[in-house]
Amino acid sequence: MMKKKSISASKASLVLFLCQMISALDVPLDLLQPPTITQQSPKDYIVDPRENIVIQCEAKGKPPPSFSWTRNGTHFDIDKDAQVTMKPNSGTLVINIMNGGKAEAYEGVYQCTARNERGAAISNNIVIRPSRSPLWTKEKLEPNHVREGDSLVLHCRPPVGLPPPIIFWMDNAFQRLPQSERVSQGLNGDLYFSNVQPEDTREDYICYARFNHTQTIQQKQPISVKVFSMDSLNDTIAANLSDTDIYGAKPVTERQPILLTPTGSTSTKVELRGNVLLLECIAAGLPTPVIRWIKEGGELPVNRTFFENFKKTLKIIDVSEADSGNYKCIARNMLGSVHHVISVTVKAAPYWITAPRNLVLSPGEDGTLICRANGNPKPNISWFANGVPIAIAPEDPSRKVDGDTIIFSHVQERSSAVYQCNASNEYGYLLANAFVNVLAEPPRVLTPANKLYQVIADSPALLDCAYFGSPKPEIEWFKGVKGSILRGNEYVFHDNGTLEIPVAQKDSTGTYTCVARNELGKVQNEVRLEVKDPTMIIKQPEYKVIQRYGQVSFECIIRHDSTLLPTVIWLKDNDELPDDERFLVGKDNLTIMNVTDKDDGTYTCIVNTTLDSVSASAVLTVVAAPPTPAIIYARPNPPFDLELTGQLERSVELSWIPGDENNSPIRNFVIEYEDGLHEPGVWHYQTEVPGTQTTVQLKLSPYVNYSFRVIAVNEIGRSQPSEPSEQYLTKSANPDENPSNVQGIGSEPDNLVITWESLKGFQSNGPGLQYKVSWRQKDVDDEWTSVIVANVSKYIVSGTPTFVPYEIKVQALNDLGYAPEPSEVIGHSGEDLPMVAPGNVQVHVINSTLAKVHWDPVPLKTVRGHLQGYKVYYWKVQSLSRRSRRHVEKKILTFRGNKTFGMLPGLEPYSSYKLNVRVVNGKGEGPASPDKVFKTPEGVPSSPSFLKITNPTLDSLTLEWGSPTHPNGVLTSYILKFQPINNTHELGPLVEIRIPANESSLILKNLNYSTRYKFYFNAQTSVGSGSQITEEAVTIMDEAMASRQIDIATQGWFIGLMCAVALLILILLIVCFIRRNKGGKYPVKEKEDAHADPEIQPMKEDDGTFGEYRSLESDAEDHKPLKKGSRTPSDRTVKKEDSDDSLVDYGEGVNGQFNEDGSFIGQYSGKKEKEPAEGNESSEAPSPVNAMNSFV
Repeated sequence: MMKKKSISASKASLVLFLCQMISALDVPLDLLQPPTITQQSPKDYIVDPRENIVIQCEAKGKPPPSFSWTRNGTHFDIDKDAQVTMKPNSGTLVINIMNGGKAEAYEGVYQCTARNERGAAISNNIVIRPSRSPLWTKEKLEPNHVREGDSLVLHCRPPVGLPPPIIFWMDNAFQRLPQSERVSQGLNGDLYFSNVQPEDTREDYICYARFNHTQTIQQKQPISVKVFSMDSLNDTIAANLSDTDIYGAKPVTERQPILLTPTGSTSTKVELRGNVLLLECIAAGLPTPVIRWIKEGGELPVNRTFFENFKKTLKIIDVSEADSGNYKCIARNMLGSVHHVISVTVKAAPYWITAPRNLVLSPGEDGTLICRANGNPKPNISWFANGVPIAIAPEDPSRKVDGDTIIFSHVQERSSAVYQCNASNEYGYLLANAFVNVLAEPPRVLTPANKLYQVIADSPALLDCAYFGSPKPEIEWFKGVKGSILRGNEYVFHDNGTLEIPVAQKDSTGTYTCVARNELGKVQNEVRLEVKDPTMIIKQPEYKVIQRYGQVSFECIIRHDSTLLPTVIWLKDNDELPDDERFLVGKDNLTIMNVTDKDDGTYTCIVNTTLDSVSASAVLTVVAAPPTPAIIYARPNPPFDLELTGQLERSVELSWIPGDENNSPIRNFVIEYEDGLHEPGVWHYQTEVPGTQTTVQLKLSPYVNYSFRVIAVNEIGRSQPSEPSEQYLTKSANPDENPSNVQGIGSEPDNLVITWESLKGFQSNGPGLQYKVSWRQKDVDDEWTSVIVANVSKYIVSGTPTFVPYEIKVQALNDLGYAPEPSEVIGHSGEDLPMVAPGNVQVHVINSTLAKVHWDPVPLKTVRGHLQGYKVYYWKVQSLSRRSRRHVEKKILTFRGNKTFGMLPGLEPYSSYKLNVRVVNGKGEGPASPDKVFKTPEGVPSSPSFLKITNPTLDSLTLEWGSPTHPNGVLTSYILKFQPINNTHELGPLVEIRIPANESSLILKNLNYSTRYKFYFNAQTSVGSGSQITEEAVTIMDEAMASRQIDIATQGWFIGLMCAVALLILILLIVCFIRRNKGGKYPVKEKEDAHADPEIQPMKEDDGTFGEYRSLESDAEDHKPLKKGSRTPSDRTVKKEDSDDSLVDYGEGVNGQFNEDGSFIGQYSGKKEKEPAEGNESSEAPSPVNAMNSFV
């Protein structure tokens, strides 16, 4: 099995850019601005009483702000307290505790103010409290004497500290006491025993409290626990205990669960939004009860719910108001169950919906500060100006307060100030500073010039253009230094100046220029974008099965952009490879030598570059090596001699004798049972035990006729089942459980269908199984209505109101009695179609292809069912450019849940549309809202449908074209651009012509003859230019000039010149042959003539030359040895294959060579003429100069 995933680093950069987009406009620090608090201590600040107290307050502003403090609401004069100092150029206070100060003396509420000539910002109220770690109070602890099987609670009761301590239980050896489903620590620190066992006897149960702030641990005195078993009570102990305690006591018996905490059947809990909700249920009982949690009328939240402390603690993180409700814990063992309902209410301290943001305005501009918060209860909003309540602050005629909004009109420089918004309720408060800074500044770009951005192809590219100016500058983007302005749906322009290319392609690479302008000036900045090829794994690792001690290899071959440097990492089971020399990592593979069982697992190849990451995985399965022929491995023989002993009402002990394991050890035994009373002949899985165990205690259910059989399992497989044991019929009892999956869903508007999953035969616990079905309308003071049915799993209640909630429960019973009280579930009677349509439908057209539709939600009572969402029907009525109707094709978009808005994509520009909205429930759709008409604006047109170039002459071409298939608006003109192309495909100057929109042809005159031209043609609307179509054409050649060129080639003087050149070349060839033949005359010719047969001369085996001779040139000044392997036969002939001599050895360069006819061609100048570029076209006839170049 393989899997592959890819992560682009550009997505991480997208998140960073989006975070920048929502941040407030930053004012450069070289400009005048009010103070801004940049750092402060937390609201609730618990300090170590042994260390100096540091209360942080940092701020920025121009001019730099000064700082002051209040303590408990009054001015705090730090100059009068020698223990308190303020850091230079900062508002941070340092209270010297280590040199005589006491932390308790500085408890209180502190607030910092940062002030300059443009305003004052204030910090939160910082509550300073020193941590406390008090000692345990002295107490006399009596030993705990408890009977085996009883419950026990050891109380910790730690001292109250600040913050509260962390509690844990240990023994005298500082070892943590083991905890389990039976013994566990509660949230309050107490140690709970669901039932005690003899091994719980010990003298050193010690509760410890750790105070993290002071790094101290306090210890409670040891608690002694002694567990008495009834079988071991002797007469001495009996004499010290009452008759009731001993002689009236019964042997250890199994008991139904009871709750140790919380007490009673119900309780309440209030938690704050965003906190962690902890609910706890600890029960006593024997056997130890198992805890289960449910939420009445709903589901526990997915991904936020955790169970701790052996499921005794329900933990829900990041709670919200939707988590309010009733949570039920159920403690159950085989004898029964008990439950407790905790009613949870989630309140909320104030939290921001819209926090006020800094406002930069130019003189005479308008603006608003908005402060919106929510909470439970709803918070109160109050405004301050420069730290003073706005009601008593100096008046500003440009300012008007309207609830959670401050409106500014025609601001002047004196309007600069810092405003504070305070949102508070009984659970807390929020305080936000936001300044109004009135400036007149020309634009400036803050992004560094020529910044390089690199992204992977087909991923988003975000090019930054951080700016500042007042009034706020307008931003425009261009591609290239002199390119046209970027427009269209392929770009997204963000408010912070960022240009987003949603899907960057390779041709997106280049230089981009952003221009910022306002009424005071203009500035521009360039950035560069490089689009890289994605990293790919072209050969992935594959699933492998390998025998133990063998060798295996996984491949991971990659392809990547040549400018990126990849790194390859191998993981095993999502962790680092073992530090083992058997693992060999190559360039594109992983090899594992001498494979063992522990190498079994999933291996992942991860390839990382600076821009992206890809991975692929494969599974390695290790199997046993084939056995040697001498050993035969087989499945084990079946067990035998099954015996039942210790028969009780709810348990029995089964023992057996294993069969032969056949050379493969038995790993485990599987025990199956047959219910001869309810399902004869059908065997069910009961349990399994390790292969070393031959007895097992089996839990039984009432009213079942049990038979058991055992199956042995080894590495080869399963044995045949053993012979069945003797039968054992258990006694009848009340049902232990109720039907599961109880639901109430109406099939018609006036009924309620109650369904459940019936109990299986052995779950009935006795004869006469029936079901008591009960229901009542929720939130109405009605009595339960009940019926008893048998052999069914559905009951229909008729005559119900439409879609109302009902409380439902189904209880099992048999001839001996009822099962425990069942849990209640919430169902609903049948749905009906919604009654009303959504109102106040509004359409906001975003651009030529996208619109946003809003509507008011319908009242939930009129939905008459489960609200599934809203459907928006929309259709095009007509195109505004063609005024022609066509077949109406309605489109439908569904928005799930209680949404009140949605986006309509894929609209056609410059068109008229209609839409309506309908609410949807489980029954169907409600009535439609009145049709809403809206129109999309113009867009850029598509390319012209065709471009044809006809009638070429010496200096003119005729162009014909068709209008765009999709004009997307009113065409204003056509743009024709053209430029010549020379013989080397270089482009000439570009000429642009604007053509009226009603034209469909054009004759271009005054063109150059015999010249190729490239044409670019596109249409325009008022929005901009559409995509272009290109074409090429050639003007015809001047016939008179062509004929003159041909006549020159036929002139007599030209023919004579060519003959002279040919003669000169022939003479040169003859000279070369003569010089070459001189090389055959050797000074040792007489020695050669003395031998009749040159073939008998010894020849060196290593280089193939004649024995002792060396070839010499006849010229004394040139002594060049023959090239290796050269040889001249006695007949003085020079064979082509026998001689490696050539004019390369003597001529002017390596380009000299012979044709097959012996003629010599080459360039004696030593310079090879450049070949013409492939594909170049020329209309010129051959000239005499060209003819000469073909010979030289």
